[in-house]
Amino acid sequence: MITRRDYLATAGALGAGLLAGCAGLGGNGGSSVDVETVESMPTPVRGDADADVTVMVFEDFACPHCATFSTEVAPKIFENYASQGTIRYEHHDFPIPVSETWSWAAANAARSVQDTVGEQAFFEYAHDLFANQGEYVNQGDAGYDFLGSTAADHGADAETVVRAAKGGKYDPVLKADRQTGADMGLDGTPEVYVNGEATDGYDYETVRAAIESARSA
Repeated sequence: MITRRDYLATAGALGAGLLAGCAGLGGNGGSSVDVETVESMPTPVRGDADADVTVMVFEDFACPHCATFSTEVAPKIFENYASQGTIRYEHHDFPIPVSETWSWAAANAARSVQDTVGEQAFFEYAHDLFANQGEYVNQGDAGYDFLGSTAADHGADAETVVRAAKGGKYDPVLKADRQTGADMGLDGTPEVYVNGEATDGYDYETVRAAIESARSA
């Protein structure tokens, strides 16, 4: 894992490995526009909501290792397990924050898409954000433009999403998720739990082995 300070100093060099992650706690969100906050939302779920095996994944939208997981590992889990109804796959937000602005803003944007369009759009949008992390992290107002235009591609209203991102509309939801992770002993991202047990890593083979073990238990 890396510390937030290490990330800020070497952001361009990170993201290739699957053994490291983004680590550290700090920051509580913030807002630059006034919005009415949302206190609770359903956990985004893929697969069978009633499956015997639950995979919980905690991510920070500004963490480069989470981008690697989301683009290289999660699609295999979806294809081989969630789409087959074998698992309940849960997304949980854990804004460390790697970025004081974008860890919160991007997560708020994604929750706005979930709230206004639905879970499927949420997961598709989240994937696009992770796949194009450099388009919003440390990009100033252009980052908000990217969050909005990408949300529009998934059927959401761009202005609504940007307002949520800037105003921290879903900060209470994100903070509750982060507290859940902290209570489980989590201190970095990405972190994967299978039936409540943390995996030894977040590469596909490690997660696959944990899922298969849980299925046979």
